Formats: sequence, structure tokens, C-alpha cells
Amino acid sequence: MQLLLGIVLFSWFLHSVLFLPFIRLLYQLRLQRLAQVTRDAFNKRTPLFDKFHRHKAGTPVGGGLLIIAVTTALFPIVLLLMYYFWIPITAVYPMASEVKILLFTFISFGLLGLLDDVKKTFGWVKNGFFGLRLRHKLLFEIVLASIIGFWLMNDLKISIFNIPHMGVLYLGWWYIPFAAFVIIAFANAFNITDGLDGLSSGVLLISLFAFWFLSASILDTVLSTFIALWIGGVLAFLYFNVLPSRLFLGDVGALSFGATFAVVGLILGKTPALVIIGGIFVIEVASSLIQLVSRSLTGKKVFAAAPLHLWLQVKGWQESKIVMRAWIAAIVLALFGLWLALLS
Repeated sequence: MQLLLGIVLFSWFLHSVLFLPFIRLLYQLRLQRLAQVTRDAFNKRTPLFDKFHRHKAGTPVGGGLLIIAVTTALFPIVLLLMYYFWIPITAVYPMASEVKILLFTFISFGLLGLLDDVKKTFGWVKNGFFGLRLRHKLLFEIVLASIIGFWLMNDLKISIFNIPHMGVLYLGWWYIPFAAFVIIAFANAFNITDGLDGLSSGVLLISLFAFWFLSASILDTVLSTFIALWIGGVLAFLYFNVLPSRLFLGDVGALSFGATFAVVGLILGKTPALVIIGGIFVIEVASSLIQLVSRSLTGKKVFAAAPLHLWLQVKGWQESKIVMRAWIAAIVLALFGLWLALLS
């Protein structure tokens, strides 16, 4: 554990040093949030969102790109150094396969998000869902998530769903669509949650500490090392992302982090705990889905605005109040998820 804490601190320090020149680079590349004229999945304007976030126009977008790049570079280097200096490396699964799945998820969903960020920023596509058409974006996500689901089942031999106090459900080949659904759901849930300064990154940081504890408890050095590096990057990013934000994750970070968060939960074999530990993301996406379904079937809205954090803003809550209380809720959910995971 002492070594892993050192890895977190090293990752935090390196990311912190790199973020300042990276922010300057984003300004030079003009990767900045445009004046707030956003559209929902129906290609309709979102005036309420624009009203509350218009002042954030011009803020650099793409903070997730640096975390992905640095963590991806450090991960194999740290593992090789541990091997070279005879530091014990324990793994529940074949190490090469676990590294492959983690990095593929981290990078592939990041690249998909980066494409969306670039298209939105430079206006390459003037319609569709935030740059990419919804159906095209979803198709890419299904392909990537299905590949990951296949590797989880074929390479890591994960094909069960463990329900605490109820037993183990063997899914067989059905595990692939199940895993793909979980990955896609969390990728989009994180993206939806990433709407207030410090909201998604703060909740993610809290949730990752819970997963870090679980990975250490099963002595999975590979997963623990990856999470440690990731925590250091998110911690450094959060310094620049709290209100008023100097840097946004962008879709490059949101899609990557949401999908990888789901994969970590699947590797740990704690899907029920994943849903609880990531409960803020689940609540946010659920509020959006309820709103979308209601508008599609009845033409009426259940909430004045969706997702939940935007509805709270409409109710008069200050942005900082929403974020701080979401962090508190995330801590409680993380503790409850840990308790549930340790029962099984």
C-alpha cells in the first residue's frame, strides 16, 4: 500500500506540472467551449442549459486527454519498473490481458470523445447529437463495448453475475451484451453528469477510492496500480476544474472515464456495487432517460429540466451547493457500495 500511495502522489505531481502548459496549448489550438448554443438528443435547443452556463464560453476543453495520455504512458512503465526491481506483482487475471482491456477502453472511448469534441469546437457538423449524430455515436460505442465484453469473457474468463446473498448467475455468452450495456450506460451517464464545475470529476475521485480499496483487498496489483495513476490524474485535474473552472474534461475524458469506470467494476466482479458506488452517475442518467421517454411518448416533460443537476439549478440551487452535496452523497454511496461488496 505504501508503494501505491507513492504512485498516486507521483501521478498527481506529474499531472499538476503538465496541466498548466497543457491549458496554454489548448488555448493556442482554440479547443475551447463555444458560446452556449447546445442541443439535446432530439436536435432541439436547450435554452435553460445555455442560460446557466453561457458565462463558461471560452473555457478550454480536453482536460481528459492529458490524463489519458499520461496514465497510459505511465502504466506499463510502472509495471516494468516493479518487475525490474523485484517488487511482487500479483494479479487475479492474466496480466497482459488485464492491461490490454484497461488501456483499450481508456484510449478507444477517449478517441471517440475527442472526435466529438473537435467536431463541436470547430463546427464541422451543424446538426446531430453534440457533433456526432446520436445513432453513429451509439454504433461506435456498441462496437467498442462488445469487443471489451468479449475480452472480459474470453481472456479473463468472467461470465458470472454475483448477487449478494442470492447467489451467482452464470451468463455464458450473454455476458458479452450484458457487459457492453454496462459500459455504454456508464460512458453516457458520466458524460451527462459532466455538466457542472467539479461535479463529475469529484464524484469519480471518490468512487475510484472505493474501487482502489476493493482492488487492493483482492491483491490485484495491476488494477490497483492503474487506479492509483488514474486517481493522481483526476486529483490534479480537479484543482483546475472546481468552480470557477479553468478547464473542462470534454467528451474525450467523459466517455473514456465512464467506460473505464464500468470496466473496473466488471473486472472486480462487483456489478451491484458498481451501480451503488457510481450511484450519482446512475441517478443523473436515469433522470435524463425518464425525461426523454416522457417527451417521446406523451410530449410532456416530467421535470422542468434534465438531468438532475440542471433541474436543481432551475429550482434555485447554486452550482457550488449542488456539487458539494453530490460529493457528500457520493461518499455515502461509496461506503454503502463497499459494505455491499465486502458482504459477497
